[in-house]
Amino acid sequence: MLITHEADVSSASFLGMAPFLRMSIAGIDFSAETQGMIVQAENAPHDAVLWMNLATAMMSLKHEALGLQIQQQALAMQRVYHWPSRQPPTLRLLMLMVPGNLSANIPLDCLLEESDIELIYYYVDPEHDNPLTEPVPAHDVVMVAIGASDEQESVLLRLEYALRGWPKPVLNPPKHVPTSERHNASLLLQNVPGLVICPALHAPRDALQAVASGQKTLADICDERDFPVIVRPVGSHGGHGLQKMDSTADLAVYLTQSTASEFFLSRFVDYRGEDGLFRKMRLVLIDGKPFACHMGVSAHWMIHYVNAGMYEDAGKRAQEAHFLNTFPEFAARHHDALAAISRRTGLEYIGIDCAETRDGRLLVFEIDPAMVVHAMDDEIMFPNKQVHMHKVKQAMREMLLQRAGKSA
Repeated sequence: MLITHEADVSSASFLGMAPFLRMSIAGIDFSAETQGMIVQAENAPHDAVLWMNLATAMMSLKHEALGLQIQQQALAMQRVYHWPSRQPPTLRLLMLMVPGNLSANIPLDCLLEESDIELIYYYVDPEHDNPLTEPVPAHDVVMVAIGASDEQESVLLRLEYALRGWPKPVLNPPKHVPTSERHNASLLLQNVPGLVICPALHAPRDALQAVASGQKTLADICDERDFPVIVRPVGSHGGHGLQKMDSTADLAVYLTQSTASEFFLSRFVDYRGEDGLFRKMRLVLIDGKPFACHMGVSAHWMIHYVNAGMYEDAGKRAQEAHFLNTFPEFAARHHDALAAISRRTGLEYIGIDCAETRDGRLLVFEIDPAMVVHAMDDEIMFPNKQVHMHKVKQAMREMLLQRAGKSA
């Protein structure tokens, strides 16, 4: 049953992640501002909003353990936080989230800055039989804003029961979120014409150690697989611990540097273009329709946009602009593959990191609703990007309004 609940009075506005990401992208050091936030929070020990803002700031500054500790302190006082719309509100979106780091949930405020959508952050209780332990604020639409991971399977299952018969529309329903978990997705998207995704196989540490020591071959433990392969710790995100192994010697060195007990192992696909450069695209599917967000260009196979040299290299930015401007052609080439992702996952909103293989197929690295999507890049440096990101923002707004039965 819905129970209207007003946000607790605070001396501060709930900031979300957007302002910290904006400063990070602009290269602004906000350490001094964070020290001021610490003083402010210490002077108001019962102000949950101040502590939650501080938690996000700390995690944005890479102090994750401290940030998570502060987040728990805030959640012990309050589990619901209101991110007001920057224009007169047209719609209230209830976002069901889990406690965790910056990659645990969909950072929708980074996409909906300056919008007329009010976001209500509701941090569910992962330890409770009914994760909705606090009164639920009035809202128009619900979005399960939790990213898929092994750790969240249990709370998503309990949320599925809690949301049965919910009187408002539910986007990214809990039963579908696990389809985007790395291992699940790598199996779910097999045998899609025009799509390549390498199965992410679980490999325990002792099995990899046996390969590294020469007691077994890679084919012995991984379905006749051979080098090169990609290895990453189970539960890792953002490329942490992700490395390419070309030999048993590489694997031996890797295992001395990692303390993980379980790993994902995937076949490496060389997706270099004719010029020897790698190109990775980030797309989103909104209600099944694809939109381009960015493209990173790099001489290295593992591309992260922030360190691919996009800000330093005008030539790379020109390539990205061409991709964005001609995206309808890309979307048409891969229409069937993208439609299959939408259909098989059952998610209304999902991010896709992908590339094109040399033979023209869509190579999918990862699907995840919690990917960071934003329109914060400098307009002078990236003059094309705002136009295309406006399409993403508009599509999200239109989907929400349509689900709520409101006119766009």
